[in-house]
Amino acid sequence: MSSSSSCVIAEAPLSSRRRQLLLALAAWPLAVAASPAEDPTGGLRRWGSGEFRRFGFLIYEATLWAGEDPLRPPLALKLTYKRNLAGAAIAEASVKEIRNLGLADDATLKRWGEQMARLFPDVRNGDAIVGHYQPGGARFLYNDRLLGSIDEAAFARAFFAIWLDARTSAPELRAALLKGGGG
Repeated sequence: MSSSSSCVIAEAPLSSRRRQLLLALAAWPLAVAASPAEDPTGGLRRWGSGEFRRFGFLIYEATLWAGEDPLRPPLALKLTYKRNLAGAAIAEASVKEIRNLGLADDATLKRWGEQMARLFPDVRNGDAIVGHYQPGGARFLYNDRLLGSIDEAAFARAFFAIWLDARTSAPELRAALLKGGGG
């Protein structure tokens, strides 16, 4: 009798532990889903938005958030993609635009291209990448989750010049982004 009761006593705590473990495992996805996403705007004011098209096809929608001056950090630029694109292609296009603006030498462009190719994920229709231009570098979010950063002021200036420099290859988009504090 004592051995059978000791088995019951030994099983009760184990059963209770199993129950607790199962409850914890069942609740874990809810806790992860409820973890706060990072604020993609960094608390900045919305300045403007527009569309980027190539050969008539909508590639992405862009929205700019900034403080008092939309051409100086801090600012955030959100690109919501309307097509599936490889991260390497996004990096390559970025290097091409920076090269066309004459903002870096070939060795620097190669290094930046490699950093962006490692950082930027493949995107699908509806995905968003937000770039934060901060003094000293740029930080990137993918669907409101931190991707990483490139901590180099020259990179950040050159990268955001793709959209904000007066010599951009997309002057209509630049005008829409800079239309001023509302939009």
